[in-house]
Amino acid sequence: MAKKSRFSTKKLQISKANTAMITVIALTSFVVIFSLVASRALLNQRSYQARVIAKQEQAKRQLKDNLDASENLVIAYKQFTGTPQNILGGNPTGSGDKDGDNAKLILDALPSNYDFPALATSLEKILTDNSKYTIDSINGVDDELNQQANASSPDPQPIEIPFEIAVSGNYGSMRDLLSVMQRSIRPLRINTLDFTGSDDSIKLTINAKSYYQPAKNLEIRKEIVK
Repeated sequence: MAKKSRFSTKKLQISKANTAMITVIALTSFVVIFSLVASRALLNQRSYQARVIAKQEQAKRQLKDNLDASENLVIAYKQFTGTPQNILGGNPTGSGDKDGDNAKLILDALPSNYDFPALATSLEKILTDNSKYTIDSINGVDDELNQQANASSPDPQPIEIPFEIAVSGNYGSMRDLLSVMQRSIRPLRINTLDFTGSDDSIKLTINAKSYYQPAKNLEIRKEIVK
């Protein structure tokens, strides 16, 4: 009985030792795994913070460049509009056909909004300054509704406005008409010329187009750093 009791005691001690060892191994494994997971999380967080800081610094540099560019733009604009004569040789403060500051002339030449009636009025004014020919018609399609989608753009490009002019007169007046259109401050591109009649009575139909350029919008974007 004594031998059996000693054997049971040793067996119990071994069992307790094994249990303690398993517990230590389990705790050690948990600590190691937790440390690895925590380290990975910290590294990922550090990497994320580094990317955020890099983007913030990039945004700050871009903002500084924009502020510097805006100051230079103001100076250049004042120089452009403050000349004694405009780009057409007119008076910047006058009210004649060639008068007005350069900024006004540029906007008149290439407006930022689609406006066919304004184009037709401008063409009529240009053409009626010469009495050697008769304006029969100025036609085109008023496409304002469809052009509203082009009201502004981050990268605006000139957009065509097609039109057609029919005039009548003699051969010399037709030549003068083309010269008047060529001198227009507004860009006019002639596609086709259709002459009918004789030298003294010619009818000319001009298929042409002008342009407008939508305003450039200021796009402020938000970027999610991942």
